[in-house]
Amino acid sequence: MRKGCHAVVALLLAATAWICVLSGCGSSGEGLKVGEAGRSRPLPIGEVRSWAYQLQGLNEPGAVEALESSAYDMLVLEPTCTDWSGEDRYFDTAGMVERLKGSAAGDGVHRKLVLAYLDIGEAEDWRWYWNWSRAWDPEEPFPPDWPGFILAPDPDGWKGNYPVAYWDPAWKDIIIYGEGTGTHPDRDYRSTTDEVLRHGFDGVYLDWVEGYEDPDVAEAARARGLNAAEEMSLLIKEIRDYAKRINPDFIVVQQNAAALARERPETLRLIDAIAQEAVWFDGTSFNDWNDIEGADVPQDPGLTRYYLELLAGYRNAGIPVFDCEYTVKEAERAYAMSLEQGFVPYCTRRPLSRLTTTPPPR
Repeated sequence: MRKGCHAVVALLLAATAWICVLSGCGSSGEGLKVGEAGRSRPLPIGEVRSWAYQLQGLNEPGAVEALESSAYDMLVLEPTCTDWSGEDRYFDTAGMVERLKGSAAGDGVHRKLVLAYLDIGEAEDWRWYWNWSRAWDPEEPFPPDWPGFILAPDPDGWKGNYPVAYWDPAWKDIIIYGEGTGTHPDRDYRSTTDEVLRHGFDGVYLDWVEGYEDPDVAEAARARGLNAAEEMSLLIKEIRDYAKRINPDFIVVQQNAAALARERPETLRLIDAIAQEAVWFDGTSFNDWNDIEGADVPQDPGLTRYYLELLAGYRNAGIPVFDCEYTVKEAERAYAMSLEQGFVPYCTRRPLSRLTTTPPPR
C-alpha cells in the first residue's frame, strides 16, 4: 500500500474511534476492532491517555463486552481464574485477555494494553495457592498449618488478607518461580506471574508494594537483619527479570508506595509506570457499587501534598503517573486537577466492580 493510503487509513481509524467515544462506546456492545497489523501493536505505556480499572464482576454477563467496546487505552483487570473461593477458577481468563487485546485503544489504530492486578505484599485466602485452614479466631494465634511467611491480619480490616514476609523463598515461589507449588487439574500455571504470562497479559499492576511500610512487616525484616524497602525493590526486580525472559515487552506498574523510590532509587529502573490511588478523593465502602460511601470522601490535604511531592519525582524521572480517584460528584474537577499535574486519571467508585459512570473527558 502506498504511503498516502496508509495515512488515509490511519485517519479513518482515528475518526472512527472518536465517533465511538462520542457515542458512548463505554457501554456493552460490539467492540471497535483493529486491523490485523494494528492488533499486535499496543500503545506504548508512555502514550496511554486513558485507562480503566476493574477487579470485581468480570464474570458478570456483559462485563467483558463492555470492556471490549470501550475506548480506553489501558485496562487493569483481576485475573479472575485465580479466585478459588467459588466457580471463578473456571473463568476463561486467557479468552478474556485475547478478546480485549483484539479491540482498539482510543486512537483506533493500536490495540488496548491489558495488565493483570497482582497483590505481592499480602496473601489472600481465596487464591489458588491457599491450601491451609481458613478458620481463624482473631483472638487466637494463627493456625499451626499456616506458613511462616504470614505475619499479621490486614491493618485495614480486609478479611482474608494477610501481610507477608515477601522476601521468604516460599512466598517468592508462589508469586514468581512456581518450583514447589505442584500441579492441579484446575490450573495450567504454577505461580501468579506464570499465570499472567500464560494467559497473555501485557504485564502486571503490583498492589501492596507499600507492604514495606507496614509495622509488622518492617519489624519482621529487622529481626532477620533485612531492610524491608530494599527487599520490596528486590522482589519487583525478580518479578520483572523472570517475566522479561519470557516476554521482553512485559510491563511493570507499581501501585501506591511512591516513597519507595526515595528510599530505593533503583526502583525507578524497575518499573514502567506508577499509579496512585486517592490523591484527592477516596471511598470507604468496598463492596456495594451503589453505596454513596464508595466515593467522594475528600482526601486529607496534607496527604494530597505529600503524594504530589513524591509523584513529582517519578514524573521528573520520565515515569508515567496514573491516578485513580474515587469520586462521582467531583469527577470533572478531579480530572482537571490530575491533568494539570500531568497524570493520566481515572475516576470511579471503590468497589471497582464495573466500568465507571464518569469516564474521562476524552
